[in-house]
Amino acid sequence: MWSSVSETEVLTAPRPLRLAGGRPATEAWSLDPGMRHLNHGSFGAVPLVAQELQNQLRAEMERAPVVWFPALPQRIAAARREIAAFLSVAPGDLALVPNASAGVSAVYAALPRRRGGEIVVTDHGYGAVTMGAERLARRWGGTVRTARVPLDADDEQAYEAVLAEVGDATDLIVVDQITSATARRMPVARIGAEARQRGIPLLVDGAHAPGLIEAPLAGLDCDFWVGNLHKWACAPRGTAALIARGPLRDALHPLIDSWGAAEPYPERFDHQGTVDATSYLAAPEALGFVERTWGWGTVRRYMDDLAGYAERVVGAAFTELTGAGSAVDVGEPVPGMRLVRLPDGLADGRVAADELRDRAARELGVEAAFTSFGGAGYLRLSAAVYNTAADYEHFADACVPVLGEWARAARRQHPAP
Repeated sequence: MWSSVSETEVLTAPRPLRLAGGRPATEAWSLDPGMRHLNHGSFGAVPLVAQELQNQLRAEMERAPVVWFPALPQRIAAARREIAAFLSVAPGDLALVPNASAGVSAVYAALPRRRGGEIVVTDHGYGAVTMGAERLARRWGGTVRTARVPLDADDEQAYEAVLAEVGDATDLIVVDQITSATARRMPVARIGAEARQRGIPLLVDGAHAPGLIEAPLAGLDCDFWVGNLHKWACAPRGTAALIARGPLRDALHPLIDSWGAAEPYPERFDHQGTVDATSYLAAPEALGFVERTWGWGTVRRYMDDLAGYAERVVGAAFTELTGAGSAVDVGEPVPGMRLVRLPDGLADGRVAADELRDRAARELGVEAAFTSFGGAGYLRLSAAVYNTAADYEHFADACVPVLGEWARAARRQHPAP
């Protein structure tokens, strides 16, 4: 169906990526075929080959734990080298951590107050990262300054908005490479160059970057960078990279002290006692599977083309339903993700967005990302290698009308003043 697209607009659906023999890509994953999985950007999805390897590694660990754990740091170091090659960074700059927030927490734990104790964040920042910055500021006896970046801000406007909050009292700048709630880029390279000139540490939250951006640190001068490998890179959950460059990295320690505490960075992160590190060891298999099967360049192009198709089809369905425009002017859009404006009454705050996510999964059989920014609700569309145009056509036909009903019911229950 999806007849809501204007007759004058010709949409060409990207041809699905296939496995050997023409099999659908979904056969390489264990996703529930009874649901539509349109939110790869939140928790990712692990290919079966990586799941199977991780299960084998866990079995090996349980067969002989006294053999396993003493040898584990060397195996983690080998995995680090492969992951560093994927990210195009030096292995000696990269430590493995459970997730991006854990890497951020390690940075927050290491930094001393040097100037006025001010931390600059943006209003697009990931909630847990911003809350950690607030806790660090309280420990320092300082404050958090929030740069207000309009959703439609271009590179120059976003840069100026962030730098307007930076001053002589700034001890740290924290900025997303790709924002989670709003699916836009931030000018991290320009901010990094200015921060270096002023002698201010920069922490870049690149949670969404691995797999979505080739060589995400190319041309980027920052003290710290964190990125999740369980999202677009399809690694097992519990796998993220912390990259640190320059003298400040010598103060970084894992949040759990272990026998490797006396080792230099990043080797001290390879020693974490009895932590199950099989996700780290299986991560290169996930990266290699995508490269062997399609190639990362092909996958990135496909995901971006499909996200653009999804935006047009789903957006047109909402526009036809409500009579209001659903297109979102994102100043610096990113590949693989798009925003569509939701009808008024839906996802007007973080809690409401999460409740809508859960209801859509429960009642519509769809895993989707609903987000909120500036009091407005959005559908954040993610396109993964296993998605096809039919997923978004189904959403436009079957889910958009129901969401419209939910929006009308919400407005009746809470009419505007």
